[in-house]
Amino acid sequence: MGLLKIEGVTHWSIPVNNLDESEKFYGDLLGLKALGRLGNSGMSCFNVGDHNILLCERAASVDKTFTEDQNVHHSFTVSPETLVQACKIFQERKIPIDRLYYRGKGFFTGRELYFFDPSGNRLELRDPTWKTGMPEPTFEELARA
Repeated sequence: MGLLKIEGVTHWSIPVNNLDESEKFYGDLLGLKALGRLGNSGMSCFNVGDHNILLCERAASVDKTFTEDQNVHHSFTVSPETLVQACKIFQERKIPIDRLYYRGKGFFTGRELYFFDPSGNRLELRDPTWKTGMPEPTFEELARA
């Protein structure tokens, strides 16, 4: 047991290049519930389930072309139908796709769609209902389904 007792997560912060553009992406496209901006702080709060997410606009002086470690990402749980719908919408809107992965072993198993937001943050939509032995259509096949 740790020295401190953490009781929960208040929020996760995601750095973004353009707050207006990112609010549309996370709110209008991904469907997170907008709670509002935090004054003139350059931050906007969203909610999904029991989780709060802060979009934090990067300062103008920050190199906005950096690339993070490829393992860094934020994951959202979705239904199988939503994952297929996302493939269709992402292809239509030319949302950059990293990969579609079928994970049969590990702690977070399921079908995982990795993609990028307008600021280059890697995100994941995870369908935990997929199990080893189930069909493994490609992203393109799901986008045409």
